[in-house]
Amino acid sequence: MPVDHYENFPVASLLLPRRLRRPIEAIYRFARGADDIADEGDASDAARLQGLADYGEEIGRIERGAAPLRPAFNELAEIIAEWHLPTPLFRDLLDAFAQDVVTKRYPDYPQLLDYCRRSANPVGRLLVHLVGRANEENLHRSDCICTALQLINFWQDVAIDWQKGRVYLPQSDLERFGVGERQIASGRCSAEWTALLAFEVERTRDLMNAGAALVHQLPGRMGWEIRLTVQGGLRILERIEQTDGDVFQQRPQLGPSDYLFIASRALFM
Repeated sequence: MPVDHYENFPVASLLLPRRLRRPIEAIYRFARGADDIADEGDASDAARLQGLADYGEEIGRIERGAAPLRPAFNELAEIIAEWHLPTPLFRDLLDAFAQDVVTKRYPDYPQLLDYCRRSANPVGRLLVHLVGRANEENLHRSDCICTALQLINFWQDVAIDWQKGRVYLPQSDLERFGVGERQIASGRCSAEWTALLAFEVERTRDLMNAGAALVHQLPGRMGWEIRLTVQGGLRILERIEQTDGDVFQQRPQLGPSDYLFIASRALFM
């Protein structure tokens, strides 16, 4: 499996200490592989859930100290043992991916946050464990950053997720702002839609800022990696605002002109 970025996952970045690249890549491969089972190809829901259950069985074997049945899990088993990583975080990821198979709508914001708690936050918590900074405050700040990154991805990908039959915007928010799913289907940006996205962007920004102080608690280059990650997420939120929330015509994303801007902001955090 090629190593690339899994949403906002820092994978083998040059900023990361060399000793952390192997464990981070192993965590990434697990997350990417499980996500592909849940989301890629034309397998039935039952087959997807069984594939994720097979991943769960391998985590169970690792927990019991037994050798994985699948060679692809051997390195992950070594990493978990060497770095004393909590295996419930891997189970949380699998639970979230299984939820993606069967859950296509979220009634309200708290239920969406609960999904993010399992789909995004475990990644940040594992990274904090890797650098030996896993106290309660740092884990909370990591959760804020990771949930914000997940939400940013949702707001970027409204049109893409619609093609997959998914709407991550809370149903209660759609109702509050007078936006129906027909509007998402048609890709129409109205005043109501702009107001809805402005609302989601603002509380996502607040969440990111609530976690940003984590960058001062992480050592060396890891701290700089997370500085850039935070500022990159905030910049995408600005891109969404600049288009008045019109994520239908063009997916908001970062371009070459943004990177110097992000780096300069990271320097002054």
